[in-house]
Amino acid sequence: MNVETPLPAPRARRPFLRGCAIIALVFAAFFVLIGIISRLDGLSLKTGDKVAVLPVTGLITDSEATIDQLKKFAKDDSVKAIVLRINTPGGGVGPSQEIYEEVRKLKGKKVVVASMGALAASGGYYIACAAQKIYANPGTITGSIGVIMQFVNVKDLIEKIGLKGMVVKSGAFKDIGSPVREMKPEERELLQGVIDNVHLQFVSAVAEGRRLPREKVLRIADGRILSGEQAKTLGLVDALGNLEDAVADAGKMAKIEGEPRVVTPPKKKISILELLKDEAKSIIGDKLSENRIRLDYLAQ
Repeated sequence: MNVETPLPAPRARRPFLRGCAIIALVFAAFFVLIGIISRLDGLSLKTGDKVAVLPVTGLITDSEATIDQLKKFAKDDSVKAIVLRINTPGGGVGPSQEIYEEVRKLKGKKVVVASMGALAASGGYYIACAAQKIYANPGTITGSIGVIMQFVNVKDLIEKIGLKGMVVKSGAFKDIGSPVREMKPEERELLQGVIDNVHLQFVSAVAEGRRLPREKVLRIADGRILSGEQAKTLGLVDALGNLEDAVADAGKMAKIEGEPRVVTPPKKKISILELLKDEAKSIIGDKLSENRIRLDYLAQ
């Protein structure tokens, strides 16, 4: 009786299994490496070695974008200090006060330093007063602590071309500031009272933010502009230096070891259609507001 000898197992499958094992090891090593990198990134984020630079530039007509960015930086634990890079002649009272208040809310949470560029006057200086420290260049134009309300009167012009302005109103002061008639003494008195009240709000913000006697602020709160050097002498500015100096100092104040990483808000991509819409809104808004009462913290 013949007994068949069993054939040896085919060797062809061994290289295949070995290849699968190698691939599995490569994937495992890859995921381990990813885990290590993630942990290192997490550690670097937890150290909070960032200083955020937030530009406040141009005429201050709206506070929404600046406030939104301040809130984002406030929630970011890796941002330990914020430098407000201010380069503005000021603007509307309302938007300036809103940004000021939002900066004040950051006290105790983040280090906030103001760095003045070429111009940081009126509403721009108002915002800076909320910071813990203010830097200015020696030649920065700042100050202009005051309020202004402007009107245009075209009464004589429209009379020359045979036009007359007419209005129906519910109260004596409803058409105050009308461009088609002279302002009455009682109207001027009322508006001056509003101006004086808002002006004292500015004075109070400066006195509180700069820790200065109210009387001292009142003596220079007549709308005058100052150089950065003059402002430092008067106690309106803490130090003379550029943006880099302000960033370095903010890092030290936030106890960041070494040179801080600087972050800025992402640049918003704007389409041509959005630009046209914004321009149209700006033109319409200007036309609608020409004859309306508006208070400004604005350098002239």
